[in-house]
Amino acid sequence: MTINSSWLVWVAMVVTLVFSGLCAAQTQGDESENKRWFAIDALNAGLGDPPEEATRMSPREMVRSFLSFTESKNYAAAAHLLNLNDIDPGEQQEQGAEFARQLAEVLMRGEWLDASNMSGRQDAAIEDASGQNPQAGEPQRNIELAALTVDGQAYDVRLGRYRVGEEDPVWLVMPESVSFIPILYEEYGPSMLERYIPERLKASFGMLKIWEWLAIPIFLIVIGTVGVITYYAVGLVARLLPSGVFTIFADQIGVPVAMIVMSLVTQMLLDYVVSFSAIATTTFRVLLISIMAWGAGVIALSLVDTIMLRLTRRLVGEIDDTKPRDQRKLLTSLYALRRAIILIAVTGVSIYILGQVQLFETLGLSILASASVLAVLVGVAGQTVLGNILSSFQLSFAKPIRIGDLVIFEGEWCYVEGIFYTFIRLRSWDERRLIVPVTYFTSKPFDNLSVKSTKMYRSLVLTLHLNADVGLLRDKFLEFAKEEESVIEHHKLLCYVTAQTGTAQTITCYLMTSDPMAGWTAEMNLREKLLAFIRDNHPEWWPREIVVISHEDFARGEAQGKRSQKADSADEQPSK
Repeated sequence: MTINSSWLVWVAMVVTLVFSGLCAAQTQGDESENKRWFAIDALNAGLGDPPEEATRMSPREMVRSFLSFTESKNYAAAAHLLNLNDIDPGEQQEQGAEFARQLAEVLMRGEWLDASNMSGRQDAAIEDASGQNPQAGEPQRNIELAALTVDGQAYDVRLGRYRVGEEDPVWLVMPESVSFIPILYEEYGPSMLERYIPERLKASFGMLKIWEWLAIPIFLIVIGTVGVITYYAVGLVARLLPSGVFTIFADQIGVPVAMIVMSLVTQMLLDYVVSFSAIATTTFRVLLISIMAWGAGVIALSLVDTIMLRLTRRLVGEIDDTKPRDQRKLLTSLYALRRAIILIAVTGVSIYILGQVQLFETLGLSILASASVLAVLVGVAGQTVLGNILSSFQLSFAKPIRIGDLVIFEGEWCYVEGIFYTFIRLRSWDERRLIVPVTYFTSKPFDNLSVKSTKMYRSLVLTLHLNADVGLLRDKFLEFAKEEESVIEHHKLLCYVTAQTGTAQTITCYLMTSDPMAGWTAEMNLREKLLAFIRDNHPEWWPREIVVISHEDFARGEAQGKRSQKADSADEQPSK
């Protein structure tokens, strides 16, 4: 009894394992097939057999067949390239042809479609020789044909791979995308003006239709006329404004305002009046966003320039270090804001254009595959430019120098007039302009005489004879220094003997001045006054080399000379 029970248990276990293995194998097979296609029981039962010209084995063949049928207006044949299973079979023939026509119109205007960009493989597997794409080599059962936007909502037109029973799988427009066609047609369908265009002008001629080759020049002339009118209107407003910075601002924004108005009018005409083929529409839209971004950037830059001009005229005046630090700091920040506006505008426009022409989709993998090579090329070719740009931003934010600072750079006294992307403009004391690359400037040591305060110690040195009266000279120095307006903090005035030789002494006078350039002027004035005082009153203080020709010292005056002669005579008498 025990043996029989154990035997039954073993049989049950074996049967269970066998069935579970079969189920597992069946499940894995289903999962494998589900990744390659959608299994369906029937396909477009109301359409009948597809025409022999309809090739649907790969996405590329399917798109080419659809474009070929719609160009020849064979919409009934093009309907076989749509999955109409969600539509009643009795209505599939009529609605399928209409949906095919509408989809052709949408693709012609809404998306710049090229069948060569579609996969030519039956399983639509991604081919990536670099091996950097994680999905490379994996079969796909649905891919994107086009991505369109209506009222801010995204609608994808996708292709799916379907298999009926044991037949070969085919690629069709998915039912979900078919349901979006009326919505997309309302947005991207023919405009009101196109309904009145003769049929013979709707024939294709190259990339565009005949009527488009005729309409685009007229379209551009209308837009150009709007731009010219806008430009002169802005100029009229500028002349009516009172003279000042606002007039300057209005004069500067005439062209960018005209460009923005032209872009808005173009967008309005494309949305409500006329719609061109996708290639023309895409080109126009890329140009529109570029022009609008450029116009907005120029207006913003003009506004910043106007603010800087007004600040320079009213608050700063001539750019130098005699003005308050806060004003010069604000001016430096405005220069940084100007560069940031340019950088943001250029970056934003570049990203939009790349996205609009779909470079990320068609060339994205190639760019990623060669990213290291591009990085090396860009790094080598643009090292100097990028270094200057980064250094200019560093100077603007860290502010080791500010607009108006007085610096000594390579022995030159210069004011900082401007900090730009790649260079710094310096104004020397003799009104020359030094243009210095930013990286070169930051790599060299320089003296910033305005970093904390414009005050500066100055000193003047006089070399006089040993018999010069230092006390009298000190009194004269204090008297002359207090008469100078740029000399401040009179309690810091000093005058001392700082060196001595066998025939002369060095006297150094120190003074505190309000700013470096005024201090230089004060130093020159004081030196001239002290030299004039010595020349007019004490010429014997001049330093001189003494050669004894006789014992008479003519520099000491006539009376002293006579006394010396008498003393010499008295010395000679005893010898006689």
